[in-house]
Amino acid sequence: MVTQFSFPVVPRSRRSALKTLLAAGVCSAMPMMRPTRLCASQTAETARALKKLGWNLACQLYTFRRFSFYEAIEKIAALSITAVEPCFFLPLDAHQPGLRTNEDLPADKRTEMKQKMVQLGITMPNFYANIGGDKEQARKVFSFAKEMGCQTIVAEPPADSLPMLDELLAEYDLTLAIHNHPRSPTSHYWHPKNVLTAVEKRSHRIGACADTGHWVRSGLDPVACLKLLEGRLITLHLKDVAEFGVIDSRDVPLGTGAAHYDRVLEELARQNFRGVMTIEYEHDSPELVEDVAKCRDFILNWAVQHA
Repeated sequence: MVTQFSFPVVPRSRRSALKTLLAAGVCSAMPMMRPTRLCASQTAETARALKKLGWNLACQLYTFRRFSFYEAIEKIAALSITAVEPCFFLPLDAHQPGLRTNEDLPADKRTEMKQKMVQLGITMPNFYANIGGDKEQARKVFSFAKEMGCQTIVAEPPADSLPMLDELLAEYDLTLAIHNHPRSPTSHYWHPKNVLTAVEKRSHRIGACADTGHWVRSGLDPVACLKLLEGRLITLHLKDVAEFGVIDSRDVPLGTGAAHYDRVLEELARQNFRGVMTIEYEHDSPELVEDVAKCRDFILNWAVQHA
């Protein structure tokens, strides 16, 4: 049986051509299934666009939470994403039960973790951590993060711990990005005004990790929230959800949900945001890798068109 294939018509301009290739999921004039890894021509062009915008694209480890860290970073590298934000409560290695990607790892396992990342070309600019008012515990977290090459701790510490943490951040030359979960009685930072109140008297080492999907779940316009946080935005969790104002609304690929993600990226560009932008996709399914690839492609398409 002879199978016929149709190919996308490639426009003349390099930017239009790359947009078509990313959307079609092809790297050459050969028929194939949608790949998750970008080919060399795509990688070079998108890298230039991201560099011009000052955006470092990463993936939150919670996206691949049913896998160990070592399994997850292989999937992230296969998506041509070169940065990861680990979670303190997730496993390091399926073959070494009990080890978590956090400050309790012994020295040899930290070395092993760093080596695995180097082998895959993965960096760890952010670390989602558990920190509170215990100064010595915070020191352990910051020491681990610094050793792993981090610049930013993402966390939800109590507001009264921020003066102490501010001093430690200066000592370790790190930043702290306060993350928002959806509105609930236990989610103090669900509204950006609460974040701004907490950081008002603190140095600019402390700011926000904007989780856009959780804002939409909470009935907040993500663009309006970003405007409120201008000047205090350190990093982001890139997330889109199906329904506005529904706390348990499921994640959908960026640009297909209620966050109106083209407007989100326009606002970030207007603010001249430069930093780590972390894809976090919470809806686990057999199509998880393909859905994350769609999120990646949305960001890269936008970057190539607007850089």
